[in-house]
Amino acid sequence: MPDDVWEQFLRDSVEGVPDAPKEPSARAREVTDRLRDEPSGNGGWRTYTPAAPARRGKGRYLLGLVVAVALLVVAFDPWDIIGTSGGGTAAGPPLAQESGRPTEAPPVEPAQRGTLAEPFRGSPAVRWADGAAGITVPAARATGWMSKAQVEKALRQTRDFLVATSLDPAVLRGERPAEAVAVINPHQKDVKAYLAAAFDTPTEQNDPLLLFSRFDASYARPAGDVVKTRGRMTFREGDRGALQVTTDVTYVYPVVPADGGDEVVRTIARREVVVSWDDPSKVITEPGTLSLVSYKVDMTNGGCDDNTGYFTPEFGRSGADGGPADGDTVDPYDRSTSMFGGTGSPDGGCRTASRS
Repeated sequence: MPDDVWEQFLRDSVEGVPDAPKEPSARAREVTDRLRDEPSGNGGWRTYTPAAPARRGKGRYLLGLVVAVALLVVAFDPWDIIGTSGGGTAAGPPLAQESGRPTEAPPVEPAQRGTLAEPFRGSPAVRWADGAAGITVPAARATGWMSKAQVEKALRQTRDFLVATSLDPAVLRGERPAEAVAVINPHQKDVKAYLAAAFDTPTEQNDPLLLFSRFDASYARPAGDVVKTRGRMTFREGDRGALQVTTDVTYVYPVVPADGGDEVVRTIARREVVVSWDDPSKVITEPGTLSLVSYKVDMTNGGCDDNTGYFTPEFGRSGADGGPADGDTVDPYDRSTSMFGGTGSPDGGCRTASRS
């Protein structure tokens, strides 16, 4: 079929507290930010409701006609994750870094499964950068209590935190994220309680996947050495003159069954993590640590309504090649829209992903 005919077919088919330092809770920070920044009339999951948790949210998506969205496990080499690429195709040249919210979703490609040689085949992520290189760090400027040089350092440390939560080889294969936890302000009581419960007794509210990418190494292993990423960071002055950094990053993990076989599936996780670098003269904190304001994840092929603390990708499902299901679907590669966040679907289950 001629290229112009195929392109037309695709188009037709897819339309201070002054007297004493006090550490505000992550919930209080998020509520304040929503009330200050969001335009009136903005509805849906982004609207603050006192009865609903404002700090954490999770969306889960099913793939095609069948399964919940799935996962990755891993024993990656950190330098390979951050640097080298694998599994390229003739899909086009690498994309430039993301400098702002895109205006539309990536083009829909013919449905293709990944292979061991080309784990990102048929995915827009084939043109994305590898590891930390796909997370755009903006130019620094003096903000709040920080000088330009301090902001530059904090932005770099924020990206390092994302690497430690979502790309670190030990964390990906299910180990405790010690390096990432060490960077979190230990004086946040609600976050401290979350971290204490998440790894031993994960629940819907205390799910480590909200913040960390973890996989059961006995269930899945990486299909190659590369995790594709695309995302950006923005910053502004927050409460009490703090530097507040918002990160929005999509991670694509190709995996195969741990017990053998060459079936490659992809797990996609989009995380929005907001952190605050606080003025130690106004907020109780520790040097070199950040405070968590909010964190949430939308995941595709990572499991549905199970709280194991690990991504659980689906293997052996022919429906994964079946294309979009009927009804409302979500494109996990569409970064032109806000994250779905808090409720996986209107009925509390999983929505349907159009592709992986």
